[in-house]
Amino acid sequence: MIEYRGRRAFEIANDKLAVTVTQEGGHIARILDKATGVNPLWTPPWPSIEPSTFVAEKHTQYGTDSEAKLLGGIMGHNLCVDLFGAPSEDEAAAGMTVHGESSVAAYTGVEKDRELTLTGKFPQAGIAFERHLELRGNVVLITETAENVTGWDRPSAWTQHVTLGPPFIEQGVTQFRAPATKSKVFETDFTEGKGKQVTGAVFDWPMCPKTGGGQIDLRTYEASKVSSGFTTHLMDPHREQAFFLAYHPGTKLLFGYIWKRTDFPWLGRWEENNARNSPPWNGHTVTLGMEFGASPMPETRKAMIERGSLFGVPGFRWLPARKKVTVKYCAFAQSAPSIPNEVVWDSGSGLRFSE
Repeated sequence: MIEYRGRRAFEIANDKLAVTVTQEGGHIARILDKATGVNPLWTPPWPSIEPSTFVAEKHTQYGTDSEAKLLGGIMGHNLCVDLFGAPSEDEAAAGMTVHGESSVAAYTGVEKDRELTLTGKFPQAGIAFERHLELRGNVVLITETAENVTGWDRPSAWTQHVTLGPPFIEQGVTQFRAPATKSKVFETDFTEGKGKQVTGAVFDWPMCPKTGGGQIDLRTYEASKVSSGFTTHLMDPHREQAFFLAYHPGTKLLFGYIWKRTDFPWLGRWEENNARNSPPWNGHTVTLGMEFGASPMPETRKAMIERGSLFGVPGFRWLPARKKVTVKYCAFAQSAPSIPNEVVWDSGSGLRFSE
């Protein structure tokens, strides 16, 4: 175990990448590309603390709502299992945090050469969880298993909340690609009037309807100094694999994730560009979430279940009673002369890019 930005963490590395995962929260805090020295994942501009040390009355610098405990320890890629979004009012009063137990739980880790296995328990959800990471060249292979330890079939959210940040994210510069189709803007305005997306609009990727007329090309990060928004995107149902690619032309760094589309049919694109003035954001945070998962929108469990589906595709997945469900996906970072439009993964270390 190492210390990373004041946090207990595990780290595996090879000659291409260094991957750092926090012990509490299990966040993949860093996927460092050694050639450029750049970590594309988001490092918040505020000090990070262990979730177990969070005290609501003491740590008001992280906010005063159900998201504060998560924000106190968030980094990079956090796991949202059983809940993607905010808890209900009653759940929050009972101590549940935004995105559920998985993002604040303590994990046991075992490091072996270039592999790391994390295990954790989410008692409120009745889930035992394991994540295995293995480094192969420029690729991080990730296998996750969720075991429903209860006697009930359970409707569950399961989202990989991958958040990118500076210097990789740069206003008007960073580029994105994904095999997205039908899309929708979040159904309420959470931007305090600072967003440019038409609330609730349905559209086809990548051209999002813009307030006041026109369109926003979601393939490039917003160039203005202040913006905010969330859009959900259905991955092409005719494909076996889904992915997102992100590229910074200045550093020539290409970064992305690839997964089995039927495991995670949705990709959420969350943009926070100096819009939130409340703590700990304070109007000085630039991020982009590329959040692939089983659910289209961040919302309460009740809302998720009542929604049921979007565009005819389920909005959650079932965890069968006393059974395990396993998913596999990968992340990668490497140099490239430009951003490709396509990538195919061979389920190992092989990636094939094309225009």
